[in-house]
Amino acid sequence: MNTFSQLPIIPENLQTSNNGNRKVEDFLQDLEILEQEIRELYVEDQTPLVIGWSGGKDSTAVLQLIWNAIAFLPEEERTRKIYVLTNDTLVENPIISAWIRNSLNQITIAAQQQKMPIETHLTYPAIKDTFWCCLIGKGYPAPRNRFRWCTERLKISPADAFINETIRNHGQAILALGTRKAESIKRAASMAKHRKWRVRDRLNSNPKRPNCLIYLPIEDWRTDEVWMYLMQFKNPWGQDNKDLFEMYRGATADNECPLVIDTSTPSCGSSRFGCWVCTLVSQDKSMEAMILNDEAKEWMQPLLDIRNELDVKNDHDKRDFRRIFGTVQLFERNVDGETSVEPIPGPYKREWREYWLRRVLEAQQQVRKNAPPDMRDITLIQPEELSEIRRIWLEEKHEFDDSLPRIYQEVTGEPFEDPRHGGGNAMLGVDEWQILEELSEGDPMYLELMTRLLDTERQYKTMSRRTGIYDTLERCFETSSRSQSEAIANAHYQRDLKQAAKEGKVEDIKKIVNGEKPEPPQQLNWASLKFS
Repeated sequence: MNTFSQLPIIPENLQTSNNGNRKVEDFLQDLEILEQEIRELYVEDQTPLVIGWSGGKDSTAVLQLIWNAIAFLPEEERTRKIYVLTNDTLVENPIISAWIRNSLNQITIAAQQQKMPIETHLTYPAIKDTFWCCLIGKGYPAPRNRFRWCTERLKISPADAFINETIRNHGQAILALGTRKAESIKRAASMAKHRKWRVRDRLNSNPKRPNCLIYLPIEDWRTDEVWMYLMQFKNPWGQDNKDLFEMYRGATADNECPLVIDTSTPSCGSSRFGCWVCTLVSQDKSMEAMILNDEAKEWMQPLLDIRNELDVKNDHDKRDFRRIFGTVQLFERNVDGETSVEPIPGPYKREWREYWLRRVLEAQQQVRKNAPPDMRDITLIQPEELSEIRRIWLEEKHEFDDSLPRIYQEVTGEPFEDPRHGGGNAMLGVDEWQILEELSEGDPMYLELMTRLLDTERQYKTMSRRTGIYDTLERCFETSSRSQSEAIANAHYQRDLKQAAKEGKVEDIKKIVNGEKPEPPQQLNWASLKFS
């Protein structure tokens, strides 16, 4: 029995296309050829097939297409594993996240009932790489196109880990994606670039991922053809594709986030199915439309508020004047036609990291209170993330007053149960921190230096060998002993000296060495304090 005999009457508006030359009859013929191609590819060997499924229209079309093609094979020939790979960034749009989880459950049940060799796999970023551990814990600023730190950590690495594990276990793999030329000019150009690695029609090798072929079954499909296929062919795992269409109709954009497997995959851009915290776009039109068009989704407003608050043009006042490792780095920029040399802003300051923690916890409380009953267990920030943030603040930021449990209880009214830590630092705590705050008399750098020195000593106290403690203490002075103005002045001093040496300006170097140009204030160090 042929799949196409199940096709209902095709609506008149889909009989021809206004954005291409292929008619419906031609599309159906090509579809039949494509299904046969998939079956032939499947029975060639036992190389596992990994389908990158994001829950959107294109990846759903690919999964449905492969499922329907393989279903025509006798059961004894369905021996090759098919993995449905989905990645959860932990900051997905909650509506889409719920849709995906429900879909994966239905796929699993239907595959077992139909005896299809399909397994679902949901991957997550490592806890240390999650959005909130990076932004609230380490202080990374909200992502920008010039500092797109989120894509690699949240999307590429988790998918890569599963694909690489599959290759290690089976020797090779084929990755099927819903990438299409018609999605955008940029996507078409990227696909054209990768055609030089083509093995055969719709099948590419990838030099960045040895032993993994990329299969693009719908690369030439138009958007109307994708929807025609989804609307006219029954979903094999029992979902109604009209529900998917309704989700798309609920917002203005027309693209979902694909499964991102490398940096050549474009960002979600103004797409519908993306992270609710995404600041790589000017505004989250999809969530705005969901809230505006459906009163039942107004409970998501706190999420949109946080996203918009993160997305500010200039957040330098919220960030340290040093980079994350404590050094001042300078860059040149044009200001009203003049070249200005300024420090590159670093991570969020302590007060802003604590602020964002409060905002996320408050939003979590609000949505749990106002969301529909089936969404009231929503978690915006995982307990494991809170534990990792606490560890970063205690061990890497040396903030031994341990403010996270206090903030958590103030916002939620419940004590924080850390799955990893056993009660924080027994030697140093909030009392010692308050004493140091009083002694510093409002000098933030003095407070930072003292807390770093004390906590460094505490960390080394528990070690069986204290090798390296002097170097570590010296680094505390290098990063924290100068005021902001002194540290920036020193960075300019070092830059001028290096620039003069690079350009061979001997006279300028002599003036600096002989003290004819002002030198920056001398840096404190461990030895000068100990032996002065």
